[in-house]
Amino acid sequence: MRKGTPEYRRATIAMLFVGLAVFSSLYATQALLPTLTIELGITPSEAAWTVSAATGSLAICVVPASILSEKFGRGRVLVISAVAATAVGLLLPLTQSIEQMVLLRTLQGALLAGTPAVAMTWLSEELDERDLPGAMGLYIAGNTVGGIMGRIVPAFVLEVASWRWALAVGTMVSFAMAVATWVLLPEQRNFHAKDTIRPAAEFRAVAGHLRNPRLVALAVTAFLGMGVFVSMYNFFGFRAVNDFGLPPSLAGLAFLMYLSGTWSSARAGSFVKRFGRGRVVLAGAALMLVGALIGASPNLWATLFGLLVFTASFFAMHSTASGWVGQIAERDRAEASSLYVFSYYMGSSILGAATGRAFEALSWGGFVGVLAALLAALTVITGWLAVTEKRRQA
Repeated sequence: MRKGTPEYRRATIAMLFVGLAVFSSLYATQALLPTLTIELGITPSEAAWTVSAATGSLAICVVPASILSEKFGRGRVLVISAVAATAVGLLLPLTQSIEQMVLLRTLQGALLAGTPAVAMTWLSEELDERDLPGAMGLYIAGNTVGGIMGRIVPAFVLEVASWRWALAVGTMVSFAMAVATWVLLPEQRNFHAKDTIRPAAEFRAVAGHLRNPRLVALAVTAFLGMGVFVSMYNFFGFRAVNDFGLPPSLAGLAFLMYLSGTWSSARAGSFVKRFGRGRVVLAGAALMLVGALIGASPNLWATLFGLLVFTASFFAMHSTASGWVGQIAERDRAEASSLYVFSYYMGSSILGAATGRAFEALSWGGFVGVLAALLAALTVITGWLAVTEKRRQA
């Protein structure tokens, strides 16, 4: 599909909608974490499990979902995943305990796995390579807007209703977006189903990518980058409420910083053409570190500025790195994308939960120091990727 054709427009709009549906569902409880700790009588780290449970089960199910797509098609897996997962989300407001909520979030994350597992592969197979960077950026931009919806909508509803109604409204919006994707997504033309599914062979293909140091470095980039990003947003709401005295609805407005990620991910394609993938990924990691350090400031406006830099840099880095995977992998591209997505969401789950202990034990400055150490390691890894790319070009 080429840019300017009706099929291209339908495809990009559908991918925008699926990003809205999936990512508003995946982080539906994040803006409510401070409220859940009060209403359910739990700790911040326990509340964070409502996010980590979903991202962890998503990470585990990414590769199986990718394997199923080899037999049944990327589009079919993507649509079923989005519609089923958002339908399960409609049950969340009915839960009576944190255990029930975490269980439902685990199921929801497993169902959501089909969309990120195949979306990038669908785009890579169906779109002309010359138009792929822009479409990939738009898909990531949809992810950021979906992330905003999943946080802002419940936060605003929380101002006038209970957390149950806040979750209900947010999940109904996500379900509507999933149905819109089902209606709009064009049929695949370049997909050729495998006659038989051999899970062992598919897992060997994923493992085979571990022999490529550049793909491994991109997987570690996804793990650290997403892990730190989710950790920051999991606990920033507590800082806004407890340290700056903001009500939960205003604290939720911090997620509007995602708009900077919408802009930076959409612009990532032009950055790559001008500076190269390696430099863009390195700059994203380094600026995430700078933004996090600024965010340790005791001043609210300085903290918000740091969060802005942190967010825009992350999405530029992620948009570039995710597209780079398909370029480096010469075969088994779906499996290579699955490895990246697995690392991405496993970082969200593991680091998002683990850093909760650091948040409870340390001051905000100490918590940011932990995140900064992880970002320093990320900068070193992306620096190696940039140097390697420059040498290959030379």
